Amino acid sequence: MATGNQYQMQDPRTQYPTPEFEEQPQPAPGLDSKMKPEPDHGEATYEGAGRLKGRKALVTGGDSGIGRATVIAYAREGASLVINYLPEEASDAQAVIDLVKAEGGEIVGIPGDLKDESFCQSLVQKAHQALGGLDIVVNVAGKQTARKTIAEIDTEQFDATLKTNLYALFWICKAALPLLPAGAAIINTASIQSYQPSATLLDYATTKAGIVGFTKALAKQAIEQGVRVNAVAPGPVWTVLQPSGGQPQEKIPHFGEQTPYKRPGQPAECAPLYVFLASQESSYITGEIFGVTGGNPLP
Repeated sequence: MATGNQYQMQDPRTQYPTPEFEEQPQPAPGLDSKMKPEPDHGEATYEGAGRLKGRKALVTGGDSGIGRATVIAYAREGASLVINYLPEEASDAQAVIDLVKAEGGEIVGIPGDLKDESFCQSLVQKAHQALGGLDIVVNVAGKQTARKTIAEIDTEQFDATLKTNLYALFWICKAALPLLPAGAAIINTASIQSYQPSATLLDYATTKAGIVGFTKALAKQAIEQGVRVNAVAPGPVWTVLQPSGGQPQEKIPHFGEQTPYKRPGQPAECAPLYVFLASQESSYITGEIFGVTGGNPLP
């Protein structure tokens, strides 16, 4: 597993592995445990300080990647958690559930497909019931499938991408907002693709641009009940989304090389921002999009 000490000053360009990587195709949705090198989710490094003590969080895509890193950070900051994942990702999900429970944390896993509206609604209700309340909602789960041309994107893929990335966001936020108390936070996951779309990610970039608009608009509504809504927009991050179809295989060996850092980010480098946006430290921030892009700034 790639690990970097997040609390020791060092050159960020060499803090984590740099290209060249192996080609490593996986069928979607893929498993983190099969990546080479394995991503760093902060398992060995993240140190909590009680910043989310007593908080109750729902995290989609909590089995792997940025979602997994966020779950580990939230648990160590004192939050109780419900995570969602696809049934095919059960082994990754169980690994993070076991880790959190071994450290004394409270966590419940609820498998299911976010493309289903009724499941999204029940997920929110079950999370609220399991935790005895809900005051953090983190939407991380996403679908990304690279295609060279629009002609290669069929309606089935376009529909699945929009439902996973955008419709589920709408369904979950709509179900959650009436349950959230003043002081609660919703954190969405946009992307640098929202602003600098790749030719091969037409449908994915479309959804991520939509998430930016959705976040800004919902923030203006939600603050009327004291709820803040923000989004994190990562650049190239070393997650299983990439080798399982998110990038053409020929791009994996040099993934992240185009950034000023000359490397991809790691999930552990994103999680602290999700902690900050959930905590009361960010009390005067809503409707904002925060980039974690390795030096490629957002507009």
